[in-house]
Amino acid sequence: MTTGDMNIELKDIRFHYGKITALDGVDLALGEGACGLLGPNGAGKSTLLRILLGFLIPAQGEGSVLGYDIRKDQFLIRRSVGYMPEGDCLIPGMDAVTFTAYFGELSGMPRQEAMKRAHDVLFYVGLGESRYRLLETYSAGMKQRLKLAQALVHDPKVLFLDEPTSNLDPQGRTEILDLIKDISLKKDIQVLVSSHILTDIEFTCSHVVILNKGKVAAQGELEALKEIQFSLYELRTKGETAGFLKGLKDKGCRVEETEDELMKIYMPANLSRTEIFRTAALENVQIRYFIKSRTSLEDLFAETVGVD
Repeated sequence: MTTGDMNIELKDIRFHYGKITALDGVDLALGEGACGLLGPNGAGKSTLLRILLGFLIPAQGEGSVLGYDIRKDQFLIRRSVGYMPEGDCLIPGMDAVTFTAYFGELSGMPRQEAMKRAHDVLFYVGLGESRYRLLETYSAGMKQRLKLAQALVHDPKVLFLDEPTSNLDPQGRTEILDLIKDISLKKDIQVLVSSHILTDIEFTCSHVVILNKGKVAAQGELEALKEIQFSLYELRTKGETAGFLKGLKDKGCRVEETEDELMKIYMPANLSRTEIFRTAALENVQIRYFIKSRTSLEDLFAETVGVD
C-alpha cells in the first residue's frame, strides 16, 4: 500500500468482539488538517482508534499510519503519533514537567532533550507557571492540558484526541478547542478528534468521518458533505398533515416535527424542492412558511445516522 500524501489509510477493516461486529469494512484516507470522528455509542469509534494506535489487530483488511503497517509496525506507530486518551493517564507524585518529559523518553527521546521539550510544550498549553506542581493538585482543565502536552512532547506528525473537552467548563473547553485549532493549522500536525460534541468538531475540523454500526456512513470535507448529502427546508403548514408527511417520506425525505409545530424536511440531493409543494397540493395542505435553512453538522449527523 502506498501512502502518498495520506498520513492514515485503511482498506476494508473488519473487527469483531466475539459475535459482535465492531467494524465492518471501513475504508479511510486522511491527509493534512483536522478531521472529526463521530458516531453514536457502539458505532466503532474507540475500536477504530485502538487499531490505528496498534492496540488491536483487525480480523481483515490492511492499513498504514505514517507509512507504518498497522499489523506489523505497532511499536513504530506508537512512537510516531501523539495520543490524548479520554481517561486520566496521570502518575501521582510527579510534577508536570517530569511527567511530560517521561512520556517523551517513552517515545524514544534522549532524557535531556525530552526535559527541554517538556518545558516548551507546557508553556505552549498554558501550564508553564504550574509545571512544578504535583499532578494531583491540578484542576480538571489543567489535567486536560497536561494530557495534550504529553501527546505533543515528541513532536508527532499525527495526533489522536479522544474526547478532549470532556468534564470541562465552558471557558476550559474553549481554551482546549483553540489549542487544537492552532495545532492543526500552524504546527503541521494532522489531528483526528473523536468526540460526541458536534459543535466541537464543527469548530475545529474541516473534515469529518461519521461511523454508524461499524460502517463509514459519511466522510469528506465538512462543508461539501453538508451541501451534497441533502438540502434542509423549514416550513409551517395548515391542514391535516399525515398524508403530506407520508408522501414526503415515500420520496426519500426525512421529516422532523418540533414542539412549536415547525417542520424540518431533509431532502435528498436528487429531489427538487418543488416536490414539497406538489405533495402539499395533492394532500390539500397549505404551506404558510417556507425557507431553505443553512445546514449544520448536527443536521448532517441526524440525517446520516438516522437519529433525532
